[in-house]
Amino acid sequence: IMLLTDPEIESSLLISSDEGATYQKYRLNFYIQSLLFHPKQEDWILAYSQDQKLYSSAEFGRRWQLIQEGVVPNRFYWSVMGSNKEPDLVHLEARTVDGHSHYLTCRMQNCTEANRNQPFPGYIDPDSLIVQDHYVFVQLTSGGRPHYYVSYRRNAFAQMKLPKYALPKDMHVISTDENQVFAAVQEWNQNDTYNLYISDTRGVYFTLALENVQSSRGPEGNIMIDLYEVAGIKGMFLANKKIDNQVKTFITYNKGRDWRLLQAPDTDLRGDPVHCLLPYCSLHLHLKVSENPYTSGIIASKDTAPSIIVASGNIGSELSDTDISMFVSSDAGNTWRQIFEEEHSVLYLDQGGVLVAMKHTSLPIRHLWLSFDEGRSWSKYSFTSIPLFVDGVLGEPGEETLIMTVFGHFSHRSEWQLVKVDYKSIFDRRCAEEDYRPWQLHSQGEACIMGAKRIYKKRKSERKCMQGKYAGAMESEPCVCTEADFDCDYGYERHSNGQCLPAFWFNPSSLSKDCSLGQSYLNSTGYRKVVSNNCTDGVREQYTAKPQKCPGKAPRGLRIVTADGKLTAEQGHNVTLMVQLEEGDVQRTLIQVDFGDGIAVSYVNLSSTEDGIKHVYQNVGIFRVTVQVDNSLGSDSAVLYLHVTCPLEHVHLSLPFVTTKNKEVNATAVLWPSQVGTLTYVWWYGNNTEPLITLEGSISFRFTSEGMNTITVQVSAGNAILQDTKTIAVYEEFRSLRLSFSPNLDDYNPDIPEWRRDVGRVIKKSLVEATGVPGQHILVAVLPGLPTTAELFVLPYQDPAGENKRSADDLEQISELLIHKLNQNSVHFELKPGVRVFVHAAHLTAAPLVDLTPTHSGSAMLMLLSVVFVGLAVFVIYKFKRKIPGINVYAQMQNEKEQEMISPVSHSESRPNVPQTELRRPGQLIDEKVESQLIGRYRSTLQSL
Repeated sequence: IMLLTDPEIESSLLISSDEGATYQKYRLNFYIQSLLFHPKQEDWILAYSQDQKLYSSAEFGRRWQLIQEGVVPNRFYWSVMGSNKEPDLVHLEARTVDGHSHYLTCRMQNCTEANRNQPFPGYIDPDSLIVQDHYVFVQLTSGGRPHYYVSYRRNAFAQMKLPKYALPKDMHVISTDENQVFAAVQEWNQNDTYNLYISDTRGVYFTLALENVQSSRGPEGNIMIDLYEVAGIKGMFLANKKIDNQVKTFITYNKGRDWRLLQAPDTDLRGDPVHCLLPYCSLHLHLKVSENPYTSGIIASKDTAPSIIVASGNIGSELSDTDISMFVSSDAGNTWRQIFEEEHSVLYLDQGGVLVAMKHTSLPIRHLWLSFDEGRSWSKYSFTSIPLFVDGVLGEPGEETLIMTVFGHFSHRSEWQLVKVDYKSIFDRRCAEEDYRPWQLHSQGEACIMGAKRIYKKRKSERKCMQGKYAGAMESEPCVCTEADFDCDYGYERHSNGQCLPAFWFNPSSLSKDCSLGQSYLNSTGYRKVVSNNCTDGVREQYTAKPQKCPGKAPRGLRIVTADGKLTAEQGHNVTLMVQLEEGDVQRTLIQVDFGDGIAVSYVNLSSTEDGIKHVYQNVGIFRVTVQVDNSLGSDSAVLYLHVTCPLEHVHLSLPFVTTKNKEVNATAVLWPSQVGTLTYVWWYGNNTEPLITLEGSISFRFTSEGMNTITVQVSAGNAILQDTKTIAVYEEFRSLRLSFSPNLDDYNPDIPEWRRDVGRVIKKSLVEATGVPGQHILVAVLPGLPTTAELFVLPYQDPAGENKRSADDLEQISELLIHKLNQNSVHFELKPGVRVFVHAAHLTAAPLVDLTPTHSGSAMLMLLSVVFVGLAVFVIYKFKRKIPGINVYAQMQNEKEQEMISPVSHSESRPNVPQTELRRPGQLIDEKVESQLIGRYRSTLQSL
């Protein structure tokens, strides 16, 4: 016996080896969330912790060893005997740091990195691993569609083949009994229903068994399919199908090959006749099974009582949640009897020789009902002297049990009470041979079910004896094969005349596409025998697929795709290309693949490419991948346009800090790295409610009104979207001046945008404090590169009421005051304790007023070249205009994505106490001829650079 302590108090196990007489405590260094015991080795346990770690113990919890971290909840399994050679093998789904999942296997006591295996290559969809009997299932979504893969008997994974246009949204594995997969698939056009599909032995090829089966959500949000597998009789299922918004119950005896409605009872509980005519009226059952092990569901059957089915339901045109009664069938669903008018829990004892029924009620009860004749008659018994609120019922384990335990409470405040009921005293003897009679399994009189006649022995209803151990079927005899023993093969559909004909999307000749001349393949007749069907002779030879020589075929239907179905690949990483051919000799075919980057490969047969063709692209771009297939009968070719990208790491928006109204402005998105593949740019600017979407990284626009405007660019590269946002000031006129700093600032300049913004804010604060000029008139933009420079803009300001707007003369006065303070070393700030930086008015420079790049090397070079050219410009200006008293600097944005600083000549007289470097209004021109020559030389030089 193992007990777990309350994790809120401590994490320990209490283990008893003497049926609970004594316990020994073992402390744990983790908190257990769930346990999974080995199906054969009683001391082997897997423990899942609250922090998603999986531990193993080979000593019934006395010692633990970590197997794997990051394990997905409920996605770990023990090995299956018969499919795994090692009984201690563990299957698990583990999650990587970046959130991907993969399927791993390892030994419970030796799960190191070197000893782990990954049976399915690559990642799988989270929470998709299922290990059940001889099958392993995983899911992988690509191109927006889920793809399902299966491994049979731990062989290589194969993609599960559903009808071509099923296009599944969801899949649930219902059953894997008898080497066949029963799956519920929700197709693209379904919402609350699923289609049932049944597979071949390998679980690869699926055919439709029943459409539109009802589904619902359980208490924890899990999907519940209204399908019930009847215990004890292979191939028998019950399903609730939705037809024209009505839910009806159907039954099959041959694994979905044929379905029919349930015949309602002839009489009701009082013996009155029931008028219910098929197909307009039938019996409908609720098929939900209880998830609570201590309460029975609303339908029940047992392997040891193969003919008895007990369920709740109603009689009518459709399934209803009202007017529910209890029904029983003692001949495997052929006929039914009503046994109660209210829902009851039913327990099987003595191989179904005793049925125990207890009413479903929220009130306390003291009686239960017993039946010794398969539900034909019931006797009332008292099991407690005080009425009990029943919480659950448990049958003791073992085939011969006649003991049941009822647990509940006498009141809502009382402790649990356990009532043990032993029925042995009812029987005075064990059953003998003469107490049994033969019973033949049938479906509406048809004795051949799943290709055999099976006869069971059942206790005679009038004999009241204890059955003991279950003997199973008395005898089984194979039947002669008929068309009813065969289902439609993959790609075929059953028509109204019963024939299986190819679906419109299926080409029967494609079955030979994977074989070569001289070999043979199984040519389908359109039929396949139902798995586990035991029929012999008859039409078996006629309907069974026959070996056929592979025909020689010219290549046809050639395709080349990536393994993950995407049209993108990452630079410097492996991309796997798959060559697919609908028809053609796979062994005698020459394949030539040109990757489009100057590299090509050849293969002598198609089977050489089964695992894919791997290639690494070293450059970014769109590559034309071509494949050519040739054999002696013809050729075919296919093309794939592959986008090779690299991750986009940084986006920087480059544009002026200030511009004039109605002037064209250029904005450029600067990327790092600069070549990342095909990109989409989304631009938001001004008051536009809709973005501008372009394939180019630059746009031009104008602002027609003054004020501050925000511009945002979003760059979409694959699944990643990066953005940058900048603010630009728009005015009719403004003044600007280049600032320089004491050299010590360069020692602390990391040349990143954040530092420039912070330092610009400090400089502005220093200018306001030194001059008393309101902050609304000042904009400081620190430029990239070394040595550190900045641009000072003097802006007009209008109060919110629209009054007191500064005139051009006001801007002149503010400009003169700023220059005066700068020349007197009055503007300074403390960068850090002991480091004081002085701000000066710099000489004229034609450096751009735009933060062009996050690195400073290009900016520094451009600034250096600009100084040379501006020096030349100053020399020429002074040669022709020696009497210029001051120089005015302002910014303009040119169409060639450059910015120029132009210094117009002032026609005003010089003022006293004004330094030689002045600010002037835009529009005051120097000699037009000289200016034209200077600007032409400057532009041509920049363009050549």
